[in-house]
Amino acid sequence: MTKEFSVPPVVFPSGGNPTTAGNINQRRVPTAPFQPNRPASSAIPFMSFDIGSATPASYGGPISTSTSAGGSASFDDEEPLLDELGIHPDQIWKKTKSILNPFRVNPTVHQGSDLSGPIVLYLSFGLFQLLAGKLQFGVILGWIVVSSIFLYVVFNMLAGRNGNLDLHTCTSVVGYCMLPVVILAAFSLFLPQGGAIRFAVSAVFVLWAARASTNLMVSLADGGEEHSGLIAVAEICCA
Repeated sequence: MTKEFSVPPVVFPSGGNPTTAGNINQRRVPTAPFQPNRPASSAIPFMSFDIGSATPASYGGPISTSTSAGGSASFDDEEPLLDELGIHPDQIWKKTKSILNPFRVNPTVHQGSDLSGPIVLYLSFGLFQLLAGKLQFGVILGWIVVSSIFLYVVFNMLAGRNGNLDLHTCTSVVGYCMLPVVILAAFSLFLPQGGAIRFAVSAVFVLWAARASTNLMVSLADGGEEHSGLIAVAEICCA
């Protein structure tokens, strides 16, 4: 036995979907973006917030390049980087050439002391020792420092009150006078180990370095002319 139910008819407005009718009534109308109030005649185009209204001619003509030209001129007037660091390759080369003559050393080029050339010679000496199979960078550096302090003390003690040799000048002279020892280290790579030939060549280069260092110290400082022989002995001990 079936039971019938009476269902009232459903009426859709305007014959459409009931869900869309509500959405149409609730749809929000888009509004224009924020536009600040501005006067009609704005003297500054970029303050009007209207990009299209600004023309290239309204910005005041071409941009001047005087600033960039002045900046490039100031860079041209600056000193090279090596000169700002106190490294002068021409002076280093002149001082090195003055040591190459074992009989006549020019003391005038050594008036201004520096440590750039001695560092280069120190690294060269360590490199030649490394090629010979000896890693002695620390030993060489320590020996240079000890030798410079020792010669500085000995020279000023012998010169007495007239001695005016400073430690910086002494270190510079000792460093540049390492050039014969550096050349000896380069020649030692091709000389046989031991023997009279190697000993004789080493003695010649050591005397060369001691003579150059003694002449420079006596010429650059006062009070050492009378004790040049003792200073030479100290130089030979350090070499």
